[in-house]
Amino acid sequence: MNLISIIQLIPAHFGRTAVIAHHTFTQLVRMKVFYFLAFFAVILIASNFFNLPQHEGPESVGTHVLSKIKEWSLAAMTLFSLVISIVATSLLLPKDVEDRTLYTILAKPVPRIDYLAGKLLGVLLLVFVSLAIMDVLMVGVLQLRTNIVLEEQTALALKRGWPAQDIVVLKAEILGHGPTYSLQGAVIAVFLRAAVIASLALLLSTFSTSTLFTTIVSFLIFFMGHFQADAREMYLGGEMGTSNSWIAQMLSLLVALILPDFQLFNIIDEVIQGRIMPLWVLGKLTLLGLFYFIFYLFASWFIFAEKEF
Repeated sequence: MNLISIIQLIPAHFGRTAVIAHHTFTQLVRMKVFYFLAFFAVILIASNFFNLPQHEGPESVGTHVLSKIKEWSLAAMTLFSLVISIVATSLLLPKDVEDRTLYTILAKPVPRIDYLAGKLLGVLLLVFVSLAIMDVLMVGVLQLRTNIVLEEQTALALKRGWPAQDIVVLKAEILGHGPTYSLQGAVIAVFLRAAVIASLALLLSTFSTSTLFTTIVSFLIFFMGHFQADAREMYLGGEMGTSNSWIAQMLSLLVALILPDFQLFNIIDEVIQGRIMPLWVLGKLTLLGLFYFIFYLFASWFIFAEKEF
């Protein structure tokens, strides 16, 4: 097959993948997973009326309230995206086999890479739409609360006779804890981490016959991924690390390849504290997430292609 023939087949692959992704998204929505969004909205509404005792300076009280709103919101997004990415992906292949939908799709015939990519993209589409809705709610509540805090703390500072320059600094600090581009970057980081763990769960489901096994192992790998960087550093800092053993370096690279360093995606805490996220950090996370997504997808295809249905 020449290059022109391959290029002509690309639209067909994208078309089949898009159809499967849309079907998967619809299938997951029918499972009523969006009920979690109602719980998320209640948390946000409650956080909007949350007040802390004013025993500190006005700037400390205001920014602390805004930080709490961001903390609760991003925590809910992280929990939702993690659970949906793992559980939904773990259910897809076994459910299609049980319903015999898989046999119908592969008999079309549909290339197995298109099937796997469509299923994975369907899950990520659900996560993306869910996070987008949550993000709108978070930004709306945070903006409302920021305006209230800004007005209250400015009035309090004027009452205490603060200099104009200090009031300008106070306003800038409060606005820095409100809706910012860095906050949107944190939401994107949550989605990228969900994409990595979903693609990993897909890989596990291709050789596992148990949904429970895939789910449990995916969660274990997720939590282990938060400590793999520390373990790798301790290992390389030991005897093998001091001797610059190439075996230790290769083993470290292999571990990082198989077990993602999820600690790299934990930039939420800094954003909650009002720090600015550099654009290069978001770019690095995007490339890292894309790498693991493609790597696990093709690894899943390699295993899935050998199965007989």
